[in-house]
Amino acid sequence: MIAVTGAAGFLGSATVWGLNQRGERGILCVDTDLSAHRYANLKPLRYGAYLCHDEFLAAMARGAYKGRLSAVIHLGACSSTTEANWDYLRENNLEYSKTLCQAAIDGGARFIQASSAATYGDGTEGYSDDHARLDALKPLNLYARSKHEFDLWARDSGALETIASLKYFNVYGPNEWHKGDMRSMVCKGYEQIRDTGRVKLFKSNRPEFPDGGQRRDFLYVKDAVAMTLWLLDHPEHHGIFNVGSGVSTDWNRLMGAIFAALAQPSVIEYFDMPASIASAYQYDTCADMTKLRAAGYTAAATSVEDAVREYVVDHLVTAQHLKPSN
Repeated sequence: MIAVTGAAGFLGSATVWGLNQRGERGILCVDTDLSAHRYANLKPLRYGAYLCHDEFLAAMARGAYKGRLSAVIHLGACSSTTEANWDYLRENNLEYSKTLCQAAIDGGARFIQASSAATYGDGTEGYSDDHARLDALKPLNLYARSKHEFDLWARDSGALETIASLKYFNVYGPNEWHKGDMRSMVCKGYEQIRDTGRVKLFKSNRPEFPDGGQRRDFLYVKDAVAMTLWLLDHPEHHGIFNVGSGVSTDWNRLMGAIFAALAQPSVIEYFDMPASIASAYQYDTCADMTKLRAAGYTAAATSVEDAVREYVVDHLVTAQHLKPSN
């Protein structure tokens, strides 16, 4: 049996979908109490049981699932990059993850957990997932700090010798409707275009980047799931891995892909970046995928144009959640 935490959320429900595509049905889904939106992510999917995250952690800590779980895919966390309560993030993202990780290792289960590209900070130190570079990273917000401190703990405790900690870059795709301000700009941009015929982007505060020319490594959620499940299938590979496309794409191109999917002319307006985020804004991110490729992962990431078209046409326009094809 495989447990997936954060199972009702964006990446979690997509991972359950990916497991369903492989014929997995007896999945233990773990999350907080379900809101209507979050339940909608799980409703079309097939799984064996649902458990509240606190109950699951307590059961794991006392060894209740020892020998019963082949893997724990830990994707549950507070993912808000503007969360200001460090005590909450430390307890929810860091301490919970450490306890669950150790319990999974003690129980003989493969442990895969979500780190974040936000741990790379402003990118000054690059985007290499080489463990030797961990100490040089300077996260720009408390969410990123919580993820970075787990990676440091996992390295120092020896856990990285068996687990996989995945630094997801800018993932977008179906099942993110419930995320509010943390939804991808593909989702929010589509809504702006649908309602007004235009989209708004931040102006650039750096002369080397034109307005809308700030760049990100955008990754379609189905590709993120494929990389995650590949590492599930290959426990011989452990440590920190970037999960991205390996391509840096600017916001203008991303928004252009939405307009193209809707067969509408591109109309983009630029506005001043709020001072509250300007100092922590990343201008150019791109995952170094050398390690995952060297491990043997060969599938190409879906192009921005193809992924956005599928997301917009098959999911956003029709409000369809991911569901198994068999």
